[in-house]
Order: sequence, then structure tokens, then C-alpha cells
Amino acid sequence: MLNIGGLNEGIVLDHIHAGGAMEIYNYLNLEKLDCSVAIIKNAKSNKMGRKDIIKIDQLIDIDFNMLAVLEPNMTINYIKNGERVEKKQLALPEKIYGIIKCKNPRCITSIEQELPHRFKLTNREKAIYRCEYCEQSFKNKK
Repeated sequence: MLNIGGLNEGIVLDHIHAGGAMEIYNYLNLEKLDCSVAIIKNAKSNKMGRKDIIKIDQLIDIDFNMLAVLEPNMTINYIKNGERVEKKQLALPEKIYGIIKCKNPRCITSIEQELPHRFKLTNREKAIYRCEYCEQSFKNKK
């Protein structure tokens, strides 16, 4: 079992599905940070079997709830002085922009490439979003 030892101050993104860490890394543009970022892939997990973890050696200000669309079970752990001081579960946002793309080939976003992909939450229990332009549904398979 991995622990958060070695991280004095920062953020640990935990319970990412196995193989999903790079998608989160890229979405958050973590390569632009001027601090250490560790990606742990395929860590053993009692709850998930296998999981990925991202450790960020700095406190950053990001709306992690947007990530609930990609990783609904992810937890955010805030570390100070080597101890976890806060653990957050993600909540699905009402509206999302630029995270997922509409799959409908007739959607205006397929024709007008510069238009942002915009979705609204239409079913919280089933985590279903619909495109604001064409009503195409999106449901995360995770």
C-alpha cells in the first residue's frame, strides 16, 4: 500500500482509474508547473483493484470539480507539513466547458471548430450531460 510519505506540502490526486493519470495530467497542464509532479501508475488498491495517483509538490488553485466528469471517484488530498489536512470528494458541476467533445457529427461544434464544447448536467444520479447546442448526451463509462 502506498502512502503519502515524502510529500511535505502539496496535493495528491487519488483513486484515478488505472491508466487515467496522463489524461488528468494533460487536462490540468501539469507540465507547466515549476515543481515536482509524480505519476504512480497501477498502484494496488483494495477498493479499485488497480489505480493511478498523481502527487503535486505544491499547493495549486484549480477547480478540481471539473475533473469529476473524467474521474468521478477521484479524491483530492491536501498535504501540509507532511500530513493530510483535508480530503475532498468531487461533485459533478452543473455546466462544463472544453473538457469533453460532442460526438454528434451534425452538431454546430463539428462545423464551427472554434466554438467551445458546452455541456449541462441533466441527470445527476446517472452523471449524464447533454450538449447545449444539439442535446447529444454524454455519460462517462467509468
